[in-house]
Amino acid sequence: MRDIGLLGAISIGVGGMVGGGIFAVLGEAVSLAHSATTFAFFVAGFVALLTSYSYAKLSVYFQNRGGTVTFIDGAFGHNLLSGSVNLMLWLSYLVTISLYAVAFASYGETFFTDKSSLLHHILISTAILLPALINLVSASFVSKSETLIVVIKVVLLVVIIVSGASYVDTNRLSLGNGFSPFGTVVAGMIIFVAYEGFELIANAAEEIKDPKKNLPRAFYASVLFVILLYVLIAIISVGTVPEAQLLEAKDYALAIAAKPALGQVGFTIVAIAALLATFSAINATIYGNARLGYIIATKGVLPRVLAKEKREIPFMGIIITLLLSLILANSINLDAIAIIGSASFLLLFFIVNLSAYKLRKKIEAKGYILIPSIVATFLALSTLMYHTYNSNPKAIAIFVSFVVISFCFEFFYGRLIRGHIFHRLYDVQE
Repeated sequence: MRDIGLLGAISIGVGGMVGGGIFAVLGEAVSLAHSATTFAFFVAGFVALLTSYSYAKLSVYFQNRGGTVTFIDGAFGHNLLSGSVNLMLWLSYLVTISLYAVAFASYGETFFTDKSSLLHHILISTAILLPALINLVSASFVSKSETLIVVIKVVLLVVIIVSGASYVDTNRLSLGNGFSPFGTVVAGMIIFVAYEGFELIANAAEEIKDPKKNLPRAFYASVLFVILLYVLIAIISVGTVPEAQLLEAKDYALAIAAKPALGQVGFTIVAIAALLATFSAINATIYGNARLGYIIATKGVLPRVLAKEKREIPFMGIIITLLLSLILANSINLDAIAIIGSASFLLLFFIVNLSAYKLRKKIEAKGYILIPSIVATFLALSTLMYHTYNSNPKAIAIFVSFVVISFCFEFFYGRLIRGHIFHRLYDVQE
């Protein structure tokens, strides 16, 4: 049933992007790009916009809940490579959900005077449980709730932007203040993580009204809107607060940026915006990951328990995503894993752009747009890996292990289990 309109589709994309990313990476961006942080956000957004072209064309052609999975399978066939990539995408969503839940808990704790480990875990669990319940109700309810939450958090962010505009010191935005072209590019590639959520729209393609018109519009509108939002936030942050204060706060850089105009009230507004942003991002990510698990389970990449659904809702996918995310968020330090998740999405976007180029005639896409998309995502991944190698070499080893695990699971599960038990199911789907 197609019950998601254009606004609901845009909300899924915006909700996926304006999650914990902007609240977590702003300080890191300032430390690398300094006064050029605004430009770094624009560079990252431009890369996202190029990739959204591939997603728009592929989504209209396939219109499948599998989204990224379907695109890669359609271009390269279902094999060891695509199976490994599919699994990596599913796992990356779990990491993303967990990261957002931890961010939700960190901001939530600012409203309590007595902080404890128990409170932290309660907030983490609440941030995952409530969106999962929303997803279990219906797809339309997810869309409606997402629209409301996105509107509220965007309004709060706009308040910060408008109130802080008159406090901007243009001298702080001058490129002469610690400007480094390479540092700006590095910052932009790391910031790209804050834009990855737009691809969640592809997972809802089967449920979007008038998909030939609304899918491309939803992709482009959501990315362009978030680019504008992030650029304005960067201007307010860098232009109103001395860099030293932003770097000292780092994880709470945006909250500090609200203080010149709004004082402690501004800090509270940012905290509320952060809670809504991370909550809605979890909501949209669970929505997409459950449907991703469903489609790849029907092909045998994951156990077929994930393919069970009721009322066209992949309830087992939602429940398993819920349980695994709860375990990850409540038991593992996600600092290094966040880098792995970011690198995974950049790798996946690179492969999706390659898929679009290979299928360009079928999907009626322009090669002169796809080639820059391929180059941009490859450079983004390379830059992230180079920076991480110099700043945290252990994360590189973990990322490689992450890829190897996905590859080995697909190899052994696919060859030893799927090939014997689920081959009929796969044949039917194919």
